[in-house]
Amino acid sequence: MHVIVRDNNVEQALRALKKKMQREGLFREMKERRAYEKPSERRVREKAQAIARQRKAIRKKMQREGLLPPARGRVSAR
Repeated sequence: MHVIVRDNNVEQALRALKKKMQREGLFREMKERRAYEKPSERRVREKAQAIARQRKAIRKKMQREGLLPPARGRVSAR
């Protein structure tokens, strides 16, 4: 991962690095790796995450089709 430091502005470069790391899911992965996770617990967690992703995709599809009202609190940039 590369971040360019312009005009010796290290704070701005750090913000850009953190944003890139957040987008890549690095912080979440580091948090998961802090402690050992049993394979059975991992399967349960991954299955729950897959179900949540699927529900979110279905909800977004229904909103696009007009079957559900748009999500509250979100401002669409499109």
